[in-house]
Amino acid sequence: MDDDMEMFDVFAEGSGSLLSGNTDKKELLSNSIQKTEMNKRKQKEARERANKLLGELATGNAANKDVVTISSDDDDETDDSDTGILSKRSKKENTAEELPGLASHPRNNIKTVESEGNCSHEVVLPPNMEYVPLKPRTTAPAKMYEFQLDAFQREAITCIDNSHSVLVSAHTSAGKTVVALYAIAMSLRDKQRVIYTSPIKALSNQKYRELEEEFGDVGLMTGDNTLNPDASCIVMTTEILRSMLYRGSEIMREVGWVIFDEIHYMRDKERGVVWEETIILLPDTVHYVFLSATIPNARQFADWVVYLHDQPVHVIYTDYRPVPLQHFIYPAGGSGLYEVVNMQGIFREDKFTEAMNVLSQVGDAGQGGISRGKKGGTAGAPHVVNIIRTLKERDMIPVIIFSFSRKECEAYATQMTNLDFNTEDEKVKVKEIFVNAISLLSEEDSKLPEIGRVLPLLLRGIGVHHSGLLPIVKEVIEILFGEGLIKTLFATETFSMGLNMPARTVLFTSARKFDGKDYRWITSGEYIQMSGRAGRRGKDDRGLVILMVDQQMGQDVAKQIIKGAPDPLNSQFRLTYNMVLNLLRVEGINPEFMLENSFYQFQNYDALPQLYANVERKKRELASYKIDGETEISGYYQMEKQIGVLKEAVKEVVTKPKHLVPFLQAGRLLHIVSNDKDFGWAALLDFHKKANPVDPLGLDVMYILDVLMLLSAESAKNLSDITQLRPPNANEKGVVEVVSVAISCVSEISAVRVKLPQNLKAYEGKQSAGRVIKEVLKRFNGIMPLLDPLNDMKINDSVLQENIIKLQALEKRKDSHPLRENSKFDEIYKQYEKKLELEAELKVAKTELKKAQSLLQLDELKCRKRVLRRLQYCDENDVITQKGRVSCEVSAADELMLTEMMFGGIFTDLATPQLAALLSCFVFEEKAGGTKLADDLSGCLRAMQEYARRIAKVTKESKLEIDEDKYVESFKPHLMDVVHAWCTGASFAEILKKTDIFEGSIIRCMRRLEELLREMVGASKAIGNGDLETRFEEARVLLKRDIVFTASLYL
Repeated sequence: MDDDMEMFDVFAEGSGSLLSGNTDKKELLSNSIQKTEMNKRKQKEARERANKLLGELATGNAANKDVVTISSDDDDETDDSDTGILSKRSKKENTAEELPGLASHPRNNIKTVESEGNCSHEVVLPPNMEYVPLKPRTTAPAKMYEFQLDAFQREAITCIDNSHSVLVSAHTSAGKTVVALYAIAMSLRDKQRVIYTSPIKALSNQKYRELEEEFGDVGLMTGDNTLNPDASCIVMTTEILRSMLYRGSEIMREVGWVIFDEIHYMRDKERGVVWEETIILLPDTVHYVFLSATIPNARQFADWVVYLHDQPVHVIYTDYRPVPLQHFIYPAGGSGLYEVVNMQGIFREDKFTEAMNVLSQVGDAGQGGISRGKKGGTAGAPHVVNIIRTLKERDMIPVIIFSFSRKECEAYATQMTNLDFNTEDEKVKVKEIFVNAISLLSEEDSKLPEIGRVLPLLLRGIGVHHSGLLPIVKEVIEILFGEGLIKTLFATETFSMGLNMPARTVLFTSARKFDGKDYRWITSGEYIQMSGRAGRRGKDDRGLVILMVDQQMGQDVAKQIIKGAPDPLNSQFRLTYNMVLNLLRVEGINPEFMLENSFYQFQNYDALPQLYANVERKKRELASYKIDGETEISGYYQMEKQIGVLKEAVKEVVTKPKHLVPFLQAGRLLHIVSNDKDFGWAALLDFHKKANPVDPLGLDVMYILDVLMLLSAESAKNLSDITQLRPPNANEKGVVEVVSVAISCVSEISAVRVKLPQNLKAYEGKQSAGRVIKEVLKRFNGIMPLLDPLNDMKINDSVLQENIIKLQALEKRKDSHPLRENSKFDEIYKQYEKKLELEAELKVAKTELKKAQSLLQLDELKCRKRVLRRLQYCDENDVITQKGRVSCEVSAADELMLTEMMFGGIFTDLATPQLAALLSCFVFEEKAGGTKLADDLSGCLRAMQEYARRIAKVTKESKLEIDEDKYVESFKPHLMDVVHAWCTGASFAEILKKTDIFEGSIIRCMRRLEELLREMVGASKAIGNGDLETRFEEARVLLKRDIVFTASLYL
């Protein structure tokens, strides 16, 4: 078994209990039970405050007070199998509206501490703890620095000297690492162990190198490497720390501090839950240093940690940048940069307008613009080259160029053919570093084309950095960039995370990105993270950020991107089977405990005061509405609704292409309604067909109409996004523009066609057409004659005919309704509509309150337990079985699938290379083209897919939502033949010929596969299956060779 696996204490087999004759483990269990009891006490404290605050809330006197838990006196009781620690609450009788009892955590105390310089300092304290001012250090500091510390660094270090946990929230490159280094130095001085966690293995390797050079007594534990595990300071990934906590590792008994680097990574949808599990499971005796980019809800996060661990947490926040930034826009097709935000942070509206005017003059993405389309071309390469050439001439390098596609990064780099940034001496250094690194490879691997084509770029000071590169090449590029030997680096946004490698300038090749579903504007948080790489402390007086824009963007959009707030730290907590089973295995806590204490639950509790106040406000506002003759008004309203339903039914038939297309002649006036916005009458210019992107087969055809319609001048600045367009307000002068709309936006078809001016591209031509439409409306007194669906359009549809007859009858009744004779009818009707709107808002507000006060995801937990019982992973008493123990060992891939396949014997009949190939489906996640497999591989793939369908069936029967086809397709076979060839001895060059997947992606998949195989070895050992243990180990040995597992240059 590998060293890193030996670090973990394994649970006793049999019942899964921790109590099998181990005194130390009994102590650990006792601590766990004490922690549970402490949480019960917290709930009791909450109840004691509830009655007082509830009365205040009900009368609206607690607007600035916090809501607390209301539970029954028998709160500690549990029901059957699915209510556990802290999760059972009674519903206290409330108002006539029967709002459920308010459930919340006891509120912590918050104290603002006077701080120096440009930072803020708050401390969050447990409810019963008084604030005691921090004591100044009286002895020598644990670590000395050769430079003057910033205010936020001094404040944070004072907290650590007082053995208080601290969250430091500051911009990228502000110097947060200084605080972490001090905590490590103090731990080593005080003979305590300290754990440094990071979100990714590459960052862990880099941190290990830095800390090992600084302190010496440093170890590393990742899925790939274990070095010096007995060291006082251990660098590890958060997944490793979580695994240690679940297994009751003895290391935790000696740990004084845990440092969480890049804690804002907790908002990652896939892996953020690991941070939450880890923070919840850590013992209360540990102190914490959390390092984060700027987050607006830093205090809320600290509040949660205090609630969990009953210790003060300080929040040190600064938005100070040691090197101020200037922000520029480069409009595609233009020839200059426009400073839109200066070094004082002021948005310059005049310069932004100038940039957008340039874009308008050349046309969106015109004249060689940088529009990419969906295939990710690089039409903007000439602009990138021109900008970089200008930056070189003005001594504004090094520069990081961020693109949102790996292929784009490489394509841009290859366009730099005539640029050379390095001197001859620098070229010698580059070659020396490169050759030394590549010497770690075998002779055959060092001749890979992927390695050979990198050196010419590196010699000229040009680099590429993305996840698809060979790891050794990526690390060489990082080292060269850090040494100042790469002046122009083309990178994806992953380069902005963690690695402390700033530049003089940052350039964005686009303001839009594809996020897996849609092309969208980048968020302010993404912009802040990447632009934060601009400006090198101690070298630059300012950093430059350049945003290339290839289409019109509104001023509000630009301000939101460049000047917007950072993304908040929101929980991504979700249940997993591995989590549920591990918590069932540990006595003293249970899955409900994890739910109750999650940041997800905490954030919902935090919203309770506002949600409750919102319900009360809506109720008071609703009670103020007294409408005379409400019964008659209600009847009239229902008739209006029915008319609306019938009109929509008629429209649905009339606007079908087969009925409408014959009447789509140029000049036809059409009534356009889009996104509930009524644009009035528009003149048709032309129409065209295109494939519906939602239809994977491309059989569904969409009709797009080009129409001239009246828009507000402000919204017309960005015609590409119809959702942002709006008609002009009553007192607003509009502009007539050509807009493309879907055929479904047609609300009515007029019988009128107008003759349009010839030149509709010119401003005057469009406005002239607008005047023609206005004149026609005036001629018909605003009531446009419509095409009759039956007589004019000749639609033969009995249902349509019936609906038209009903519609005409209802409209006749409506026009002759007695209420229409009331002079105040319009005013009364608007009041009634407002009342209905308020009733709907109240219903939503009550639903949100009810959801927030309940134990969230409890229903999902019940369903997951149901799945586990049906598949025999645990019994009716939640005692895990042999299958459950196997699943507890697997966290690198789908634990249920792998366990079912293991117990089904599918692995027993496979040759070792086949076994490795099949398991690759569990760890490869990228999109790729189809692959043709040999019969022996396609056979085992089909068998695996059958297991997936069985699990999906049980999941669906257990009332959990699941898309069976998507679940089956989540196991991707695209690297099966590659892994099979590798395990039968093929060279890396040979396997690259089998696929067009990036070489770095192949290596990442194989490394994850090796980690999974190690877990499968442990799972086999846990149930005493020596044969399977040997098979998985053999596969691991076949996999782990040559360039795929070359050691990191940082180690």
